[in-house]
Amino acid sequence: MTRKLFVTTALPYANGAFHIGHIMEYIQADIWVRFQRMQGHEVNFVCADDAHGAPIMIAAEKAGVTPQEFVAEIAAGRKQYLDGFHIGFDNWHSTDGPENHELSRDIYRRLKAAGFITSKTVEQFYDPVKSMFLPDRYIKGECPTCGAKDQYGDSCEVCSAVYAPTDLKNPYSTLTGATPVMKSSEHFFFKLSDPQCVEFLRGWALGDVDGKPRLQPEIANKAREWLEDKDSDDGTVKHGLGDWDISRDAPYFGIEIPDEPGKYFYVWLDAPVGYLASLKNYFNKTGRDFDAFMADPSTEQYHFIGKDITYFHTLFWPAMLHFAGLKTPDNIFVHGFITVSGEKMSKSRGTGISPLRYLDIGMNPEWLRYYIAAKLSAKVEDVDFNPDDFVARVNSDLIGKFVNIASRSAGFIAKKFDGKIASQWATGADPFLATLRSAAGEIQALYDHREFGKALRAVMDQADIVNAYVDANKPWELAKDAANNDKLHEVCSRLLEAFRILTIFLKPVLPELAKQVEALLNLAPMQWEDVLHPLPHGHQVNAYAHLMQRVDPKMLDALFEMPESLPSAAAAPPSRPSPSEGEGENGEAIEALAPEIKLDDFAKIDLRIAQIVNCEHVDGSDKLLRLTLDVGEGRHRNVFSGIKSGYRPEDLIGKLTIMVANLAPRKMKFGVSEGMVLAASAADEKANPGIYILNPWPGAAPGMRVR
Repeated sequence: MTRKLFVTTALPYANGAFHIGHIMEYIQADIWVRFQRMQGHEVNFVCADDAHGAPIMIAAEKAGVTPQEFVAEIAAGRKQYLDGFHIGFDNWHSTDGPENHELSRDIYRRLKAAGFITSKTVEQFYDPVKSMFLPDRYIKGECPTCGAKDQYGDSCEVCSAVYAPTDLKNPYSTLTGATPVMKSSEHFFFKLSDPQCVEFLRGWALGDVDGKPRLQPEIANKAREWLEDKDSDDGTVKHGLGDWDISRDAPYFGIEIPDEPGKYFYVWLDAPVGYLASLKNYFNKTGRDFDAFMADPSTEQYHFIGKDITYFHTLFWPAMLHFAGLKTPDNIFVHGFITVSGEKMSKSRGTGISPLRYLDIGMNPEWLRYYIAAKLSAKVEDVDFNPDDFVARVNSDLIGKFVNIASRSAGFIAKKFDGKIASQWATGADPFLATLRSAAGEIQALYDHREFGKALRAVMDQADIVNAYVDANKPWELAKDAANNDKLHEVCSRLLEAFRILTIFLKPVLPELAKQVEALLNLAPMQWEDVLHPLPHGHQVNAYAHLMQRVDPKMLDALFEMPESLPSAAAAPPSRPSPSEGEGENGEAIEALAPEIKLDDFAKIDLRIAQIVNCEHVDGSDKLLRLTLDVGEGRHRNVFSGIKSGYRPEDLIGKLTIMVANLAPRKMKFGVSEGMVLAASAADEKANPGIYILNPWPGAAPGMRVR
């Protein structure tokens, strides 16, 4: 029976480019979608930018553009990532689109009519200069537990204490530096604690679908913790759910709540509605009936998300939909994070992977698709990217096992047999091919249940069997004697048929390589059922061209982003040349040393650790960024730095650097600069234009002197 599927990935927040975690999630979902389409099912695969919220509003203001313009600029950069890694969304939209405004308000009205919206007065910090209530991330102060300075309003990075923003000592707004004041405001809440809601969620989150648990065991256990009854101090029994604050006060970039001027939906209310809005936008473009599709009982709805947002997707989202009278998700597929050699991604430690850098240095996107797929399972497990394992697995599996089959056989078919397949022997009883075809059911089931690692192991087990046939029959030896031509023709034809079947098994993971194979074998796009339909006798194939290169280990050296204090994101700095050499390994001239100075001369320069509190573009300047620095003086400094070519402002905010603190203030066209930050560059900046701002080791704090 043909299935009707609606599939999404989590909406990326529209305040920055995609990172490797996004790409991992999109690859996982894309593989599953491609597999379902190969079964003949209808799949609608959509996503959108999560465009609303205070962070985007503030970032847009700093950039001197409207929030809509800010989001549009981010959205314009999405395509290069999606196309680059062969991720085939049917539609990409924005939560600021008219469909999302309409659907979010409709859901709110339905919930309100059903009695699931309430209001109450809350008190929170307010910035009197900015005239806005402050989210936790925009409040800093001294930790109430250990006294550490400049800690955020929810937890301490020094002692790990968790607290409310109002517990901070000497709090200040990170937006203006002003001391926040307490102010009351009416907020609107979704009654998540309502007994009806709790009962529904226990059935939905902890229930079965077709006799199997809906949620993965790890996620179901977490939901059980949230939903289970607990004895409270007053002797009553309560569950772990509280009502959900769904409103924010102006100024706020978002969707205004109906009949409540100055009140906006909290971004987490309208963000998941963006799934529906993107599908509706897609259907509007293609002339389909969105309401009919979503009302159809046979429609299946699935979301692929990371483990950090399970609370919203397994509690808020299904409850919102259910009590608004709408279809709830059939399932939420949760995955872990991606790490590098067992460590959390970190640019400062050189363990970050830039997806664009991966593509820019010429690495094959299908290497990464295969490697990630080989690590993925239906469990909520982190995926570890190990460079040595990456090289070994791709070169061994894809080149040594899979592509090797075609390279050992296709050339002989083209050169010796006019490109024609011999298959009069290829009956269903042929044991070699029958074994291969019999694996289709197991591999099919593994793909369907998102056990991609097991599926690929099963495929490679079959590839091992085929390669054993290659080694046993040695077509390169048969080709040396024309008397062996019939045998050679049969062996190579059988190998190409086996290669075709293996390609079908791998097509969800390697869609572009599959296209090359389809062109080589002169075939229309292959579907899963084609496993059972062999190439006919005399079928014409095309001349063989190499299908995939091996991974050069040097590419992995170039991939990883090294600490910002190093002169290259690709590798460690070249060794210093001898005086006779004059140039580094990359051909850039190494600047001659300055004249010798005395210790007293150096002591006159006051170098201090500075934290970059804010960073923004300078209107009218192609080179400068404006840095707001905390040097531990109880005030902030304004410094202009010519590092615009090397950094985006948002990447510097919160980082530590080193500055000359006792440099006389200098009046510039754009304002007064109160110091100088230190950065490294080559002598010949045209040959090597990189600029590398210095970044102290962890543990350094604003105001510390560099000696």
